[in-house]
Amino acid sequence: MRAEAQNNVDKIEKSLELLHQRLDWDTAQHRLEEFNARVEDPNLWDDPAAAQKLMRDRQMLVDAMETYTSLKQDLTDQVDMIELGEMEDDEEVVTEAEEALSALVDKAAKKELEALLDGESDGNDSFLEIKSGAGGTEACDWASMLARMYVRWAEKRGFEVELQEEQPGTEAGIKSVTYQIKGKNAYGWLKSESGTHRLVRISPFGKGTRETSFAAVGAYPVIDDNIEIEVNPADIRIDTYRSSGAGGQHVNTTDSAVRITHHPTGIVVTSSEKSQHQNRDIAMKALKSRLYQLEMDKRNAEVNALHEAKGDAGWGNQIRSYVLQPYQMVKDLRTSFETADTQGVLDGDLDGFMEATLALQVAGKSRADANSDD
Repeated sequence: MRAEAQNNVDKIEKSLELLHQRLDWDTAQHRLEEFNARVEDPNLWDDPAAAQKLMRDRQMLVDAMETYTSLKQDLTDQVDMIELGEMEDDEEVVTEAEEALSALVDKAAKKELEALLDGESDGNDSFLEIKSGAGGTEACDWASMLARMYVRWAEKRGFEVELQEEQPGTEAGIKSVTYQIKGKNAYGWLKSESGTHRLVRISPFGKGTRETSFAAVGAYPVIDDNIEIEVNPADIRIDTYRSSGAGGQHVNTTDSAVRITHHPTGIVVTSSEKSQHQNRDIAMKALKSRLYQLEMDKRNAEVNALHEAKGDAGWGNQIRSYVLQPYQMVKDLRTSFETADTQGVLDGDLDGFMEATLALQVAGKSRADANSDD
């Protein structure tokens, strides 16, 4: 086997070894049998929330097992093809198998990264909050562009997107918006997006000048019912009011919005897309999500990129720059990952940025460490 092909085989085997360890392969089949037995319980759906979690956890295990088995079989098949081609001196067969091995390296590396999404809440759904920052109307428009970008990203992954609250800008765009993103590892992926995002472009509002705008993005895990987060009723104020949303494709107006203010932390959450009772439940879940994230940040401050990226949405705090003028470039300032395909990024092609940030976190580097390496 040629050196490059052997190098690719070694890389794939390392990825398989990590997947084997993360999956705890020796007990995986036993755990699946336990899941299957619980699924057959006739009383399972007496508690719909618990049943849904069970079904999701089972499917995640099935997917992980199938991924490991498939990658291992693909590796065996391509190695066998190379050996067969070399024995029969068939260069075409060898070349085709080597190309398949090269593609398998990338696939295995991505699955390896996904396997590293094993934090306490990485597998959970996520709240995603976007707020316009410095830049006035330009910033409100930029916030709406980011909202579209993340909705596109979620849709490409087959995630469900629910609008929780939206506050339109005075002249254009949005001042803030909150979504709930539902899907496998939604929070695990989106947590890398928390921080300030900077846009440089020619103003579309008749100025004809180059403008810099900022918007803040925050991702927070949706807390499962089995995770207890206590909220003292004396620490919160609940306000109900008439929603005044502008409506439109992504905005459903309602007459019963709910706002909850948590006095000790200053956290404010709002829901204005359901009935008043549903809004209260949604807002309380959002508050617990934020409080949970604060606790996680405290416990993991030294490696938590979300915590490091916090700050005013303005100069000096950005994690990523989107430059549309005078050249085309999107660059993450933590990982130095960049691309000239700005339109692709704005249409939701974010996986490369998320994977690079996750790899950096797994390597144990902070944002400051990454910047010092440049």
